[in-house]
Amino acid sequence: MTSVEEPARPGERIRDAARTRAEILDVATREFSRAGYDGARVDEIAARTRTTKRMIYYYFGGKEQLFTAVLERAYGVIREAEQQLDVDHLDPVAAIRRLAELTFDHHERHPDFIRLVGIENIHGAEHIAASEELGRMGSPALDVIRRILTAGQESGLFTADVDAVDLHAMISSFCFFRVSNRHTFGALFGRDLVDPGRREHYRAMLGDMVIAYLTAERTAER
Repeated sequence: MTSVEEPARPGERIRDAARTRAEILDVATREFSRAGYDGARVDEIAARTRTTKRMIYYYFGGKEQLFTAVLERAYGVIREAEQQLDVDHLDPVAAIRRLAELTFDHHERHPDFIRLVGIENIHGAEHIAASEELGRMGSPALDVIRRILTAGQESGLFTADVDAVDLHAMISSFCFFRVSNRHTFGALFGRDLVDPGRREHYRAMLGDMVIAYLTAERTAER
């Protein structure tokens, strides 16, 4: 019997590298969302993983590239959920509610995503603007919204001529604010926007607002 360990096979090395990279991204996500881009330290991220600062630079190139990779993965989660959303069998009203609920549920389950987006806005979206992957990713939700709007207008259910990006912003704004501002809103008004007891109330309210906007009678162009 030899005491020399058998070298890892190529497939094992690939899996080990993927696990290490995923672990770094997990820890980096928590650290960036906690401390912000400027406050986060690669040394601290390395200390919280089973790797070294040198290996983090090997996998990602540096702090800026690591933060960009964290953003890419965070946005990738919701884009994948949007791509898997199946609403073609629903009527336009039910379909748009389902899309709004998907955003509501995602933002509630991923508070780190909310904090990362806020941090990136502080930095003028410079990392997103420089990322080819995020530029290609786009938003599958916009394609879904356009299909639903077209079906709703053709059926006469939707009276408003609404832009898909505007509607996406409307849905995202409520879902984002509910998570990002829960503490300040609670301190000022004594109400926790993510109180589990009021969750279904807010989830239904979002859908009601969107449907009311899409079915409202329009006067002259504002």
